[in-house]
Amino acid sequence: MFNKNIKLVLAAVIMAYAVYQITETFVGNGVMLIFLALIFIFLYFKNEIILLAFLKLRKQDFSATDRILNRIKKPKSALTQKQHGYYNFLKGIMVSQTNMNAAEKFFKDAVSLGLSMDHDLAMAKLNLAGIAFTKRRKQEAQKLLKEAQKLDKRDMLSEQIKMMKQQMKKATMPNQHFGGGQQRGGKRR
Repeated sequence: MFNKNIKLVLAAVIMAYAVYQITETFVGNGVMLIFLALIFIFLYFKNEIILLAFLKLRKQDFSATDRILNRIKKPKSALTQKQHGYYNFLKGIMVSQTNMNAAEKFFKDAVSLGLSMDHDLAMAKLNLAGIAFTKRRKQEAQKLLKEAQKLDKRDMLSEQIKMMKQQMKKATMPNQHFGGGQQRGGKRR
């Protein structure tokens, strides 16, 4: 994996050499080099390791996804801001199965750095709502759940949001106990 700035330098050098090739009547070589430079520019905006991690996550291979994400040693310097947000989003998904506190930190960082897709932002806020709910912060969970519902314009998360609302209702209902204790007006034998 190249640093984000190295990708731009490589693209500029390749583009300059492509222009030289075209001016020297090697048009085929120049066009091929322009396409090569465009690949580096594409990889500047869409990091190759993040793309591979999403592919592994789609196959639900969590250990491979985590292994791929661990290849990024210094995410702050190696990634653009949005890519760093997606890195934290993916790390939050990986860590949420074992450590809720660390997952909450990753999801909050992902939301603050920004995610380019609304449904990804909705998913991050839904996960934050679930974490807040398990930590008994009901008002924060309801606020995050409403934000997630607003961001979910294509109803991709409607089932999960509905289930979360039902769980929140069940938790707020008072427990009713029938029978079990002493009866009124008489002694228990």
